[in-house]
Amino acid sequence: MEKLVVAKFGGSASGIDGEFVSDIINRIKELKKDSKVVAVFSAPLTIHDGKRKSLTDLALHVGRMAEEGKAPDMSGFKRSYEKMLSHVSDEYRQECGKIIDSFLLRSQSAFEDAREAGFANEIRSRALAFSGEILMSYVMNYIIKSSGIISDVVSYDIWPIITDNNIESTNFVASESLKRMEPVEELVRKNEVVSIGGFIGKTAEGLETTYERGGSDRTAADLGILFHKKYDTRIDFEKDSAVVSADPRVVTEELDDISQLSYNEARLAGMFGMKVLDPIAIKEILENGVDMPIIITNMKNSQKTTTIKRRLDGQNGHPLKIVTGKRNCAILKIESDSAQRLLESLEKDKRYSEFVILSPYTKDDIEFTRILFLDADYVKRNERYILGFDSLANITYNRGVVTLIGDEMWRVHQIVSKASSRIGSAGLNILNMDAQEETSRVIIVTDDSNDNIEKAIRAVHSERSKITFS
Repeated sequence: MEKLVVAKFGGSASGIDGEFVSDIINRIKELKKDSKVVAVFSAPLTIHDGKRKSLTDLALHVGRMAEEGKAPDMSGFKRSYEKMLSHVSDEYRQECGKIIDSFLLRSQSAFEDAREAGFANEIRSRALAFSGEILMSYVMNYIIKSSGIISDVVSYDIWPIITDNNIESTNFVASESLKRMEPVEELVRKNEVVSIGGFIGKTAEGLETTYERGGSDRTAADLGILFHKKYDTRIDFEKDSAVVSADPRVVTEELDDISQLSYNEARLAGMFGMKVLDPIAIKEILENGVDMPIIITNMKNSQKTTTIKRRLDGQNGHPLKIVTGKRNCAILKIESDSAQRLLESLEKDKRYSEFVILSPYTKDDIEFTRILFLDADYVKRNERYILGFDSLANITYNRGVVTLIGDEMWRVHQIVSKASSRIGSAGLNILNMDAQEETSRVIIVTDDSNDNIEKAIRAVHSERSKITFS
């Protein structure tokens, strides 16, 4: 079976206004030596108001201004893409320039609509799509062509990522997507490299949709799902580094390279704050019964990788693989009978899964369930919906979690007591602790203020090299 790699390049991979696109080209040349390549692109980065931002963030800013009645300022988008034009050869530069102008006009039209109808739903999705990911995929296609590679781009009229009708936080519909794959499969057959924008979906009726932030990871996973029966498929996420045992921006000493993670370990790491990949990407792979490797590659040194597999081959290094943290969490305390109805609704109606169930407790002969939501902003936006299942339920905000992750942590002696002791020694108060061997994680809840989470991560990670395991 012919090989196919779905390679996802985030905004940091292309750099500010495309300053690193030559590195992307070199990496694509390396990947295509033994595989067809589908390259998934996020919106590029730029500088706006003196700060580094993605063009997605810039589009959200322009959209909010449009809602206030201000004329959309497209200069930031134009400046960024015009800088990228310098990487396009003379043969394609004029054609690429026309594409940039036409896409930004479509995006500007969406911003103009937002002045009347608000910056939401398909208006928001259309503005984001044609100023960010889709336009970036077209520009990168011209840059790839300019380097002598046989390539093409997936246009929106043959878009393969079909989603449901949740416009701004949409969900992949594999069955509908598979029906529409033939045009994209033909592009892959005819070319060495095919470019496509991440984050963006399309309903069966043709409306633009978007995933949540980080959705380009999901696009890559979805394409792997769609292609895995036709090609020997793997997914490659090009990052600033492969996976290490803690966030290097928080921990600077005794970091270990992590060579392998299970799907479960990677999903947990993503859920609890580590920038490995969007955990929903793995959830969708599992839901569709697919087993394919995911490679996290250090783009600056492609020999440094982390391989993510459904099942690992035997014991693999230190059983405590990752110490990570997540700020801006919330805990819901709710009667267990009501909690069951809420959980069913979150799964079926909202298709939302960014939460974990903590250990229950009983008070006055009534059992209560504690649900840890990993995005307090989601809870705030949906408070009325959540409390509709139990008006006496209690939501506590300003919570953060430190999480220890490893499928084989049962091999670590006294891991819970040692972790809690280190956090106590750092002067932090543990508000809740939840340790379950079968879920491969230990969760420690603390107050989300100042630099508490960073302190706790450093404290626990410093113990990692000292603990013994069988």
